[in-house]
Amino acid sequence: MSRKNRAEVREVLPDPRYQDVVVTKFINCLMKEGKKSTAEKIFYGAMEQVEKKTGEEPLKIFKKALSNVKPAVEVKSRRIGGATYQIPVEVRPVRRQSLALRWLRDYSTSRSGKTMIEKLSDEILDASANRGGAVKKREDVYKMAEANKAFAHLKW
Repeated sequence: MSRKNRAEVREVLPDPRYQDVVVTKFINCLMKEGKKSTAEKIFYGAMEQVEKKTGEEPLKIFKKALSNVKPAVEVKSRRIGGATYQIPVEVRPVRRQSLALRWLRDYSTSRSGKTMIEKLSDEILDASANRGGAVKKREDVYKMAEANKAFAHLKW
């Protein structure tokens, strides 16, 4: 992290199929070792499976899943007088989105299933129905913030 200036926020081009910037960010999040075409195959394959299973527009289901996973509050550690406190803080919108994308990716990879396409489509469907690992992670973060709300006055 730069000491002098804030890091520049790079603008991302929308993806070719859905013309959406969030989809591009998720594909970039999925990508390993620079293999973007593989990440695109995984994402678009998962979207096709979502459409087959539900019969609805897959982008709408993906957006709903993302909004169900986005956290509003999180806890940050702050050291005061030799003790470390978990202080609940509100999450900025950019971080909210990046956390949701990351959690969707992580919990779809840790799922049991055959291919990554199937795992991702199942996690997206579960998240859109307020189930699954990513939604559970958000709930755990909320519980941590609720348990530590007594330290909210120590916010900086």
